Amino acid sequence: MLTTNFGIEIEMTGLSRKEAAEAAREVLGGELLYGGTYYDTYLLLAADGRTWKFTFDGSINCQVRVNGKKEPANKTYSTELVSPILNYENDIETLQKVVRALRARGAFTNSSCGIHIHLDGKEHTPRSIRNFVNIIYARNDLFYKALRINSQRVKYCK
Repeated sequence: MLTTNFGIEIEMTGLSRKEAAEAAREVLGGELLYGGTYYDTYLLLAADGRTWKFTFDGSINCQVRVNGKKEPANKTYSTELVSPILNYENDIETLQKVVRALRARGAFTNSSCGIHIHLDGKEHTPRSIRNFVNIIYARNDLFYKALRINSQRVKYCK
């Protein structure tokens, strides 16, 4: 498990994509570039050569804190962090530092935000994948309840 590669997408609001990328740069170093496109993406070319993306996600209910109170915000505050390929053993502490930096700068989640984790499947067989899918399917309701996933988000949690 500790050697498994993974990627993560973390949806948040409270910070613009540029502000989020700048917060991550404080941890990761590197160069911040504007990637543009419809998704108004910022790219952080980290000091280790990997690219972190901060992009728009249309499913996020955008908010910002004003005097400690959450207020509606425009789409500038829809931010999704998309990591490069990470390794648990080597990168989990760095990922935690990035998340802490984002929170310290004002990023937060609400009921519209989620996390997507992509696991490396190279060590799996068709049978192990089938077993994994069956376990998740059989326990979906428990996961939703334990993780307090809003019923409106279920369509994204497949």
